[in-house]
Amino acid sequence: MTSTVNDSAPTGARSPARQYRSTKVRRQRVRAAWTFLAPMLVVLALVAGWPLVRTFYFSFTDASLSDTAGAVFIGLENYLVYDSGQWYGVLADPVWWGSVWNTAYFAVVSVSLEVVFGVIVALILNAEFKGRTLVRAAVLIPWAIPTIVSAQMWAWMLNDQFGIINELLMALGIISSPIAWTADASYSMWAVIMVDVWKTTPFVALLALAALQMLPKDCYEAAEVDGIHPVRVFFKVTLPLITPALMVAVIFRLLDALRVFDVIYVLTSNSTSTMSMSIYARQQLVEFQDVGYGSAASTLLFLIIALATIAYLYLGRNRLQLGGE
Repeated sequence: MTSTVNDSAPTGARSPARQYRSTKVRRQRVRAAWTFLAPMLVVLALVAGWPLVRTFYFSFTDASLSDTAGAVFIGLENYLVYDSGQWYGVLADPVWWGSVWNTAYFAVVSVSLEVVFGVIVALILNAEFKGRTLVRAAVLIPWAIPTIVSAQMWAWMLNDQFGIINELLMALGIISSPIAWTADASYSMWAVIMVDVWKTTPFVALLALAALQMLPKDCYEAAEVDGIHPVRVFFKVTLPLITPALMVAVIFRLLDALRVFDVIYVLTSNSTSTMSMSIYARQQLVEFQDVGYGSAASTLLFLIIALATIAYLYLGRNRLQLGGE
């Protein structure tokens, strides 16, 4: 008996007609996606792309705030130039490197504290207790307050003359005299970090809580039956499962922290002890009216943020892949 089955065709192989239809549908979906994305990409190019290109261009010129049209191309002089036995430019400015250090320190410490406190708050809000809905709403209040408003509010409370923070600490006997929290270089950075952590911890807690709500309950029931300690369950089960959500929170917070401006400027203005890269660029652009020099600082800020984001995403992806294996 002659078999009518084509032995040369692999099992599960699709016919050419079916493959053609699948490819055609895929191409239609891609075209539809680009059609819907096109208006947004055009608006994004006009709103963000064009100013970014102009910033790159001005960084190679001697443009000033009073005369941007008469800018002359000067190459890399705004970045780094050697003249008369001395280096000049943004990369030779110790104030710039101080702002880089301040920004990096602020970003690492504030984001780390926000992740730790955010996870703790999320675990508390995930537990069953009376009034949980009201507490969840109250926790989001600091995040809902505009940054300028919260920074100014804390500036009043941290004031060394009439601030309530000093009054409370002296009443409790912790300090004997008022402290200039935002003026003293020994305390100003930590004051800024404290305000930022208070403001944005609810954002991390919200993402962590959403991840906790999606975790399977059977894992915890099995751990409870086996008598495993809750701390071990957290580090072995809960934390690995919510890591993707925490990575999203960290990347958003890291981007905000690296380009931080408002909270530091409101609390400490142009103080070199807390000056961030954004404040440095703003000072060159607005106060010194040196558009070329300020654009060079802004370009370096953009490159630093881009490199930090790429490195974080690359390392995070590799970690998740290794964890999956």
